[in-house]
Amino acid sequence: MKGMYCLLLHHHLPFIKHPEFDYFMEEHWLFEALIESYIPLLATVEELEGEGVDFKFTVSLTPPLCEMLSDHTLRSKFRKFLHRTLELAEKEVKRTENDTAFHPIARFYLRRLEGLIAYYTDNLREDILARYRELQERGRVEIVTSACTHGLLPALQAVPEAVRTQLKVAVKNYRKHFHTSPKGIWLPECGYYPEVEEELRRLGIEYFFLDAHGVIYGKPCPPYGVYTPIRTPAGSVAFGRDPEASKQVWSAREGYPGDPWYRDFYRDIGFDLPLEYIAPYINPDGSRTYTGFKYYRVTGDVDLGSKEPYVPHMAEAKAKVHADHYHFCRAKQVEHLSSLMDRPPLIFTPFDAELFGHWWFEGPKFLKHLFQNFDRHKVVKPVTPSEYLEAFPENPVSQPSVSSWGNAGYFDVWINGKNDWLYPYLTDMAITMNRLCSGEKSNTRVLNQMLRELLLAQSSDWTFLITTETAKEYATNRLKEHIGNFYRLKEMLSGKVDLETLKELENKNSIFQELNFWEDWG
Repeated sequence: MKGMYCLLLHHHLPFIKHPEFDYFMEEHWLFEALIESYIPLLATVEELEGEGVDFKFTVSLTPPLCEMLSDHTLRSKFRKFLHRTLELAEKEVKRTENDTAFHPIARFYLRRLEGLIAYYTDNLREDILARYRELQERGRVEIVTSACTHGLLPALQAVPEAVRTQLKVAVKNYRKHFHTSPKGIWLPECGYYPEVEEELRRLGIEYFFLDAHGVIYGKPCPPYGVYTPIRTPAGSVAFGRDPEASKQVWSAREGYPGDPWYRDFYRDIGFDLPLEYIAPYINPDGSRTYTGFKYYRVTGDVDLGSKEPYVPHMAEAKAKVHADHYHFCRAKQVEHLSSLMDRPPLIFTPFDAELFGHWWFEGPKFLKHLFQNFDRHKVVKPVTPSEYLEAFPENPVSQPSVSSWGNAGYFDVWINGKNDWLYPYLTDMAITMNRLCSGEKSNTRVLNQMLRELLLAQSSDWTFLITTETAKEYATNRLKEHIGNFYRLKEMLSGKVDLETLKELENKNSIFQELNFWEDWG
C-alpha cells in the first residue's frame, strides 16, 4: 500500500414537505434522489459485500435529509411515486415494442426499476437510515453530520447563538437517528471561519472538511498541501479536497461524465412525448418535467435533437474503463507523492451523492469497479477519516483560511446581490430568540415552532437556488413563508395562540420533533 483514498458522498436535500397537496413538484427532488442515487448506491454496496470486496467510504447524512427519510407522509408519497413510475415503465415497454432502437432500453429500465423497488422494500424494508446505521456499526462507512438545516455558518456568525444552535441541534438529531455521537462534520458548503471551531469542540466534533484553497492558503502553508490533513491551532483536524482527483470525476466537460457513451440527462420523454400520453407522469398543471426515462446518450457537443440512442451495455463498459483509468491515475499519484513524504499520502475527494446515479447515471457502476480495483491491486487503500487519524494522529499544524467551496470559493454563491436581502431578517430573528430566551418563560410549543421556522429559513439551499435561478420562485417563497411564520408566531406569544395555525405549521414544517427551545437555543 503506497497511499490512501478517502471518498465522501455528501447526502443532502432541503427539508420539503407539503402535506396539503397529494402531489408537489419539489418533493420529487427527494424521490428522484432515492430511486436514482441513494438506493442504487446502497445496492452497489450490497454487491461489493457479496463479492467480499474490502471497501470503506464516508457519507454525510444531513439532518434535513434524515428527517425526510424518516417522515411517514413522505414515505407514503414515495410509494405512490414508485407505483406511478413503474406504471410508466410498463407503458414504455408496450409503446416501443416495434421500435428496435428504443425497445431494449425500455425493457432495461423496467427490469432495473423492478429490481430497485424489490431491493428497497424487501432488503432495506423502506429504511435507508437503518442500513447506513448497520454499515457504520460494521465499519464499512463512517457517517458525519452537518449543520442542522445546512445553514452557511459564516453568514450566521453575527449572532453566535445562531451558529451554536445549528450545531447543537444537528448533533442531537444525529444521536436520534444513529444512536451515537458524530466524530466529524460537513460544514455546509465547506464554509469555514476560525471561531466555529470553539463550537465544534464543545460538541466533541473532531474533524471537518475544506476545499483545497482553505488548506493550501493556511498559515503556515502545510508542507504536504492537501495530501495530509492539518491540525488547527485550536486542536481540530481539517481534511482538504484534492482538486485533481475530484475534477476528474465531477466535471461534465473535463471529467468522465461527459463521455459520449454515457446517458444524457437532459433528453427525457417528459419533454419529448405527446402531452396526452405523458400527462399523468408530469406536473398536474401540465408543465413538463423529467421522468427519469431517457433514451439518448451524451453523443458529443451537439444539440438535444442530434443525440444518438443510449446503449446501456456500452455505457457500463465505459464505466469500467474509466474506473480502471481513475485507479491507474491515483496509483501513479500516490507513487509520486509517497517519494516526497514521510508517510503514505491521503487523497480526499468529496462529491454530492446525487452525482452518482442522478446526474451521472453510470456513477454507481464506476464506484463499484473502482473499489474492486482498490481491493485487487492493493496500491491505494480506501479509508475513513477516523481510520486515517488512528494511523497518523500527528499532522502538520496550520491555521486554515476562511473559505467555502463553490464558484470563486468565498461564499459568493450564497451571499450576493440577488439574495443578500435575506440576512437582515435572519439576524433580527436570531436576536429576537436571544431576547425571548433571556426573558420570562413563554409558551414552549410556540417557541419551538418559531425556532423551526428560523432554522428552515437559515438553510443555504434557498440562497443557492436563488443565485442559480433553478427554482428561484420556490426558494424565494419558502424564505418569505418561514420569515412570515416566525413573526406570526411571535405575535401569539403576547396575545391569543391560534391553535389551528400552530397545528398546521407543526404538521407541515415538522422537522426536529425532539426540539426544545429552552434547551437547544444558544
